[in-house]
Order: sequence, then C-alpha cells, then structure tokens
Amino acid sequence: MGRLFGTDGARGIANIDLTPELAMNIGKAAAMVLISDEVEHPTILIGKDTRLSGDMLEGALIAGLCSVGANVKLLGVVPTPAVAFLVGKYSADAGIMISASHNPFEFNGIKIFSSEGYKLPDELEESIENIVIDHSKPYSDAKPENIGTVEIIATAADDYIDHVVSSIDYRLDGMNIALDCSNGSSSPTAEKLFSRLGANVHVLHDKPNGENINDNCGSTHMEGLMEYVKSHNLDAGLAFDGDADRCLAVDDKGNLVDGDFIIAICAADLKSRKKLKKDTVVGTVMTNMGFNKFCEVNKMHFVSTAVGDRYVLETMLREGYNLGGEQSGHVIFLDFATTGDGQLTGAHLLSLINRRKAKLSSIATLMQRYPQVLINVKITNEGKVRFYTDKEIKAIIKNVTETLGNRGRVLVRVSGTEPLVRVMIEGEDYIEIESLARKIADVVKERLG
Repeated sequence: MGRLFGTDGARGIANIDLTPELAMNIGKAAAMVLISDEVEHPTILIGKDTRLSGDMLEGALIAGLCSVGANVKLLGVVPTPAVAFLVGKYSADAGIMISASHNPFEFNGIKIFSSEGYKLPDELEESIENIVIDHSKPYSDAKPENIGTVEIIATAADDYIDHVVSSIDYRLDGMNIALDCSNGSSSPTAEKLFSRLGANVHVLHDKPNGENINDNCGSTHMEGLMEYVKSHNLDAGLAFDGDADRCLAVDDKGNLVDGDFIIAICAADLKSRKKLKKDTVVGTVMTNMGFNKFCEVNKMHFVSTAVGDRYVLETMLREGYNLGGEQSGHVIFLDFATTGDGQLTGAHLLSLINRRKAKLSSIATLMQRYPQVLINVKITNEGKVRFYTDKEIKAIIKNVTETLGNRGRVLVRVSGTEPLVRVMIEGEDYIEIESLARKIADVVKERLG
C-alpha cells in the first residue's frame, strides 16, 4: 500500500486529507506518467459520484490536467465501471473516477484507469507518488498555446447503459425487483437500465443530495432492502454501493445473497454452459470457506488472492480466467468488463434466474456458508503502521489461531481503504468464533485505537 494510493485509489476526508491542491497535483502527475511524449494533447475522462466534494475535486483535477496540456472530457455522475468502459469506447488515454466508494460522504477519492480501462498497477501509482510527494521531477506545465480544453459528454450514462444491456442474452421480462441505489452513482442509471431489460422496478435511495450517499442504504446497509423485498413479495433485490462497482442481492424470501454466493451461482451456470474458462474462479483470502467446498463438489478450481479486486483482476488477466470477485460484492465478468461492475453483475444474476425460471432462494442453496464473524476496529493512522510490529497483537492472533486449530481460520488485516483493522474468523461454531474474534479486537483497540 503506497503513500497516496491504497488498494482502491487515493482517499481521505475531502478538503482536509484530499485537498484541491493535492487533487490538482495528482492530475498533473498522472498525465505525465500515463501519456507518451508522442501525444501533444492526451484525452482524459473524469467521472464522479454524488458527494458534495465531487465538484470541487473535479475542478481541481481539470486545472491540473489542462495545465500540462491534457484535454478533459467530463462524464458527470456515472458509476466507476462506466469510466473504465468509456475510456476504451471514446479512445481516451486515461480515465479518472472521483469517489470514495462505500465510505461516508465526507470522504472522497481518486481512482485512475489506463487507456485499456484497468486500474493502474502499483509501479505506475508509485511513479505518480514520487512526483507528487518527492518532487522527483518538475511538473511539465504547458505553454499558453498548448493548455488543454474541457468538453462535457452528455451521452456518457446512456452509452454505459447500452453496453450493459448488450451483454445480457436473456431479458428480465416478468420479474419484479427492487434496486437500492445508495444515493450514489447508480441513481441516474439503474432504473433506466433494468427497465430496459424488461423488469418491473421499485427504486430506493436514488435521490442524492451530496450528503446522503451510503447513509443507511446501499450494499453496506442491507436491512432495509431485505425487509422491502419480503414485504412487497418481490422476486429479488439488488443493492449497489456509492460508486456502483459492488452489488449484493436479496432473494425472494428477504435473505441476503452476498458476493460469494453471487459468484458461486454465476460460476456454476457458466460451467454448465462451458463458458467458465479453465473451470476456475478467483477469490480472495476473505472468501468464505464454504466457497472452497462448493468448488470441490462442482469440480472447479479456486484461486485465492490478497484482498482487493485489483489483485483478483491481475490474477485473472495473468492466468486467463474470466470470473472472480469478493464477498463484498466486487464481481468481475472479464468477458464484459475490466473492473467490478455492480449493475452488470446484478443484471447477469437476474438474467440467469429468469432464464432458468427459478427462485433465487432455491438457486442460492448450491453453496453452504460457514459461520463468519467480522469486526472492524477503528484505529489511528499511526496505528496502521504499528499493527505490523505490535508484539501483543501478534501474540493474541497466534493464541486464537492455535485455539481454533483446523476447525476454522483467522484473518486479521489493515484495511486498504479506511483507518480500520478487520478481524475475521470463520469456523464451525458461531458462539466460539465470535468470542475469539472479540478477544483479538479488544487487544487491537487497546493497542492501536
């Protein structure tokens, strides 16, 4: 994890950690690192979610990019995967998304995509950091006659919707569904997209005001959607996060269907149609133990990576796999997208259900979930560094791991996107693993909180 960029871009509290000055300099440095000397006026796309600080940071990025000679195309409020897709469609040299994903509104972030629509590899992010932080080279300010220009792309959201619709081979006619837009990036797109696919749509939390993004709604707060689907007798519900690169689902009985289950359902379907490349699925160390068992039973290979959809994607690209993702709802259908895409994921899941004339609650039984406890411990920024060397934390993790033995597993890690330590334990007995997880969490809080 770098000095500016975590596992999902540069993030912080807007106007405090992530200032306009910093955003402007990131824009300058990104253009310098990504663009070859052969392109006099590179084209950079900028999209954003619905946060209050989005306009401020967008303006700063525009200033930075144009000052080094880049032309900017503004996409407006769009999902993160729309930026990744449109970079290719518009033949742009790079794309930038202004978002802090599932975080509260006061946070914001900057994600950068290459001309191929992929998140930047660590070495390119490090080059940007070196320019911004270490001043490894001076900013290459353009001459007055070479300053960049700005263009507004009014069709960006519709072009993205067209792309998702074109990836679906079986419509959603007859389905009654609910969509929780998290007052975020899917607010302008979700209803139009799923209505075009034929579903009867109930839309929740699609009225952003700059401050209500992810506020007790979306994929990090599923309770409201679960109750809504159940009380309205709907076929399913989909919840997206603030920038709509995640999707979690709710079945017809009001039960949560998380990313592990969504990936398992889609993997089994793809394998049955001989479309799962190398019969392999990619997940992370956070993937539930039940998914491993599911893969064994269904004669699939499971490949595990570090947490972060960028690491899932890197493995997929390197080894030639086409399906992977995370329990949190980042799912990558590499045949159609270069990053996690919540609305594309939800559309493919619902299309599968409708094609098979089945209920989601029935299909989701193909995998059994091991009990899992996840405790997020808020820590200081200094604590994120001290975590790796604290002897008392190492000792309690070792003690709990030995206590659990082969009846489960322990994973304690620093979040790549928030000032948190995540304590996760899986096992056969929920009461036991909850008690063990709290033992670790208490020590982490005492030492680093």
